[in-house]
Amino acid sequence: MKVLKAGYEILSNISDGGIDELKHIEKIGRVCYKSEDKISEDGESAKRFVKMLIDRGHEAMIEHSSLTVKFIVDRGVSHELVRHRIASFAQESTRYCNYSNDKFGNEISVIDVTNGMKLDGKMSTMSSYDIANVLKEWNEAMMDAERHYLKMIELGATSQIARSVLPNSTKTEITITANYREWRNFFKLRVAKTAHPQMREVTVPLLKELKNRIPVVFDDIELEEK
Repeated sequence: MKVLKAGYEILSNISDGGIDELKHIEKIGRVCYKSEDKISEDGESAKRFVKMLIDRGHEAMIEHSSLTVKFIVDRGVSHELVRHRIASFAQESTRYCNYSNDKFGNEISVIDVTNGMKLDGKMSTMSSYDIANVLKEWNEAMMDAERHYLKMIELGATSQIARSVLPNSTKTEITITANYREWRNFFKLRVAKTAHPQMREVTVPLLKELKNRIPVVFDDIELEEK
């Protein structure tokens, strides 16, 4: 059994400083105002224009740019990700992936719950002894699930039937493509302190990176790390 850390990978190409992305939005958005003559080559007009759109709530214009991100999370988190309907998804399929095959190392992979526990408001205050006991139970449950899954395959069950014993902690890769407006909505919900801690494990660092790489678009989204 492999225990993996949750993570993400930005698959879209982002220009240096994110200026090209803002210029694209500006070029389209200025059609509404017929103010194309105000476009500047250095991208400063794009920054001001996109900020104006967001400040006024005219976010339909930022739907013209999109972003693709691959998340490596557990199945439980993926079930929340797919609730964002204005998006396209591609997810690792437990129907067709037979984890008893050599390409998967003849084992299942699960996402480590340690970081999620640290971000959980209640569990973060537990003693190290109690935390260790919780992790022991989790590890034993994951190993039991793997054992039953592999045994079912050995007995002739197909992967789509054997998957019924796979836990929520099973690692999955899910790629999401959405426009900037939907990503803004996504982050407002998924970095909040009330979001699932294992969701925040990947969304908080992702938002930090995007704030650094793409100016203006995500600047106003507040980030509470604790």
